Amino acid sequence: MDRDELWRTIDAERSTLADLLSELTPAEWEHRSLCSGWRVRDVAAHLTLAHTGATTAVPALVRARGSFDRMVHDTACAAAGAPPEQLVAQIRAMVGSRRHAVGTTQVEPLTDVLVHGQDIVVPLGRHRAVPPAAAAVAAARVWSMGWPFWPRRRLRGVRLVATDSNWQAGAGPVVHGSTGELLLLLTGRRAVLPLLSGPGVAVIERAPAARG
Repeated sequence: MDRDELWRTIDAERSTLADLLSELTPAEWEHRSLCSGWRVRDVAAHLTLAHTGATTAVPALVRARGSFDRMVHDTACAAAGAPPEQLVAQIRAMVGSRRHAVGTTQVEPLTDVLVHGQDIVVPLGRHRAVPPAAAAVAAARVWSMGWPFWPRRRLRGVRLVATDSNWQAGAGPVVHGSTGELLLLLTGRRAVLPLLSGPGVAVIERAPAARG
């Protein structure tokens, strides 16, 4: 996936997610998401912050006493106070933009919209397809990283093999799943485990749930 195709995919994912969010009921906006302690509206608010620059991020990090996780939580919760229609409009307004948050690559916005889209729809019992090619790009990026998900540490001893793309990583007993499902696993969403198959699933289930 070249740079232009990547951004076209991000645009499409943001646009369709905004469409989905615009259909949610007030109760669904307050529903829990797959992100621990976050409601659907908190996740949507976090996505509106994808263009955050250094002049905003640095003071927020200082207020969070240097904790990146706390900064992400605090900024999302603060933004979540906006009306749902405003959050939808902010996500839609990013379509066509090529900006991304300071300190990230263009793959991070792709990963965010793919993963957080599932964080929203899965607990609501709604379906949102994850494009395999896009998920493979995001999975490769996450696998190559350490912080914040440490996938090679958490998933040591298993081999992840996608059933709908050529993406695979790791070594050991096999874990089969769609590329989108494996991306959720890589980013710490253990709720996806019942959807996976293969002898490696039991290995993961016995491992600690913590990220680090």
